[in-house]
Amino acid sequence: MAAVFRSADVFGVLLAWDAETATGLPPVTNDFVAACVREHPDVFCGFASVDPHKGDAAVAELERAVRFLGLRGLKLHPTAQGFRPCDEIAYPIYEAAQALGIPVTVHTGTTGLGAGMPGGGRMKLEASRPIHLDAVAADFPDLQVVMAHPAWPWQDEQIAVALHKPNVWIDLSGWSPADSRPSWSERSRGGCRTVCSSAPTTPS
Repeated sequence: MAAVFRSADVFGVLLAWDAETATGLPPVTNDFVAACVREHPDVFCGFASVDPHKGDAAVAELERAVRFLGLRGLKLHPTAQGFRPCDEIAYPIYEAAQALGIPVTVHTGTTGLGAGMPGGGRMKLEASRPIHLDAVAADFPDLQVVMAHPAWPWQDEQIAVALHKPNVWIDLSGWSPADSRPSWSERSRGGCRTVCSSAPTTPS
């Protein structure tokens, strides 16, 4: 994959993944992502993942991932990890991220995970509503929060948070502008801070 990125002159952000408590699945570790970045630093940087349900161990792992592994940010997926971003369980993680000076990218909107499975694979879409990040941005004004993907079906909610909170960004990956509501397309050009990217790919 690194060769493909290099030939296309594209720089990628590799994301670790730890939803072990909610899903029972083993994580894609921060060490694995850091090793990929060390091997191909010209085309990759890495974002850490921690499981909010792991408490103090999650905070310690985030600090290790940034200070010793060199990862550059944090990715959270509320639906997969089984928490709301405004839950107190996540606040020590935000405190650590703010102190470390790293951005936190949080999945918003629907997800393909569990789609079509009985009960949606027990994935709860509501956990990834953008409004849950409003309190986070308010309580951590020095933390840069990136809402990953245009958050269908809550795009107006997403815009409202991004326009109100200057430390909130919208990542445009994973969604076609042609499929966005007109109000989203218009307002995203009129004051929202946006990050242009594409998703997803898997290291191999």
